[in-house]
Amino acid sequence: MKLRYLSILGILCLMTATCDSNVTISLEPIEEDKPVTPPSPDPDPDPDPEQTVDIFFTESAGATTNPERGLYKAKDIKSSSSALKASDVQARRLEGVTLWYLGFYLTDFMKGDISKSYLDKIQNSFNALRQGGAKCVLRFAYRDDDDGFGTIDQEPERQVVMRHIEQLKPLLQENADVIFVLQAGFIGTWGEWYYTTHFVYQPESNADYQPRKEVCEALLDAMHESRQIELRTPQFKMRLYGLALKDTLTAATAHSGSKYSRLAGHNDCFGASETDYGTFDNEPDDRKFWKADSRYTIMGGETCALSDYCLCQNSLRDLQDYHWTYLHLGYNKQVLGRWAQDGCYDEIVRRLGYRLVLESITRTASIKAGQPCNLTIHLRNDGFAAPMNPRGATLVWVPEGGGKEEFPLGSDPRTWHSGSHTIKATFTPGSAKGTLYLLLDDPMLQGKPEYSIALSNTGVFESSTGYNKLFEIK
Repeated sequence: MKLRYLSILGILCLMTATCDSNVTISLEPIEEDKPVTPPSPDPDPDPDPEQTVDIFFTESAGATTNPERGLYKAKDIKSSSSALKASDVQARRLEGVTLWYLGFYLTDFMKGDISKSYLDKIQNSFNALRQGGAKCVLRFAYRDDDDGFGTIDQEPERQVVMRHIEQLKPLLQENADVIFVLQAGFIGTWGEWYYTTHFVYQPESNADYQPRKEVCEALLDAMHESRQIELRTPQFKMRLYGLALKDTLTAATAHSGSKYSRLAGHNDCFGASETDYGTFDNEPDDRKFWKADSRYTIMGGETCALSDYCLCQNSLRDLQDYHWTYLHLGYNKQVLGRWAQDGCYDEIVRRLGYRLVLESITRTASIKAGQPCNLTIHLRNDGFAAPMNPRGATLVWVPEGGGKEEFPLGSDPRTWHSGSHTIKATFTPGSAKGTLYLLLDDPMLQGKPEYSIALSNTGVFESSTGYNKLFEIK
């Protein structure tokens, strides 16, 4: 032990002998070699904010039953036909079919208004879709064959067509939740705008398109603003609105609610010939126009004849290039049979529309109540197209004791085009233990899990809730 003087004044007095006699010099012993006790560690230290955990997922095999995509079942409904039945919709859903083509034929009303009994039949068909967990590709027409072309009217006078659209508007608005897309219809045999009596046009004259444009505009008004109208060929959209290749939709103009963003296309002779039997025929760059425009609008239809253009290699390329979402499961059976024989049918069924595969998640390592958790989601869209109609995207935290906390993901599924996507999000759970889900629900059908998107992974989707399980903290 060593001694040292702590009184500076005392030291000065000793050195200079100038101290007052009343000053006391004090000496205090200091134990300089005494060990220092370190502070107690924090029993619950904060984790390194950079520390993360990676979670990986397994892709499921086969096609995933999902809304607003895939193969469709067709049903034509005339005055003598019965309405669609919920039991039929439910039976098809068990086979993976969530889309129906409903063709309503107004043949008996070409001289006047649609009857109340037929309007009720239309409503009952919509009810069946809702009860059965499906949606429809919808079309109205007057004739279903061209045998009498030139001798009978293919559709009524234009003012009658416009009156019918006016009558149908309340039904279209009220049932938009189960209408995937509305095909323009009304004009020509099968509503395909070709064999027509009262809407004849000359391709070189844009003025002749005005009556068709009036029908198109009426349909845009009658249909809910969130829904698209499909035209039979690309040149119809180009001619009706004076558009060229430079005017196709972009990421900035898509899904804006404008008339251009709501005009889509359907091809009912896919792969049938060099021009798909006239689908691509009368307009320069019409193929390029549809390839670009269909990235942001719905594309679908059916095959109609065998040709070298529907060989597997060509079909897969074209389905990808034109972003196909749906296809008729019953026509043309020769083409579908060739796809099956040549080995691409199953791939086509899997990839129609979107196929969202969760690859991995990176999250903050420690989940704490009231503290933000950072999340990076890596997913892949193996489908030909993105989801097309408005779609929710929400993180749902379900605490161990029950209840739920919702956090918007901040990403629009309509932008999840074919390819890989990285989505960053942050959520703040109210509890340290629970399960995180991703909900991709239908804004018009909230609380109906059959209308929520299932990710194409094993052990992820919960059919009872419509939730996709991301991880659980116990």
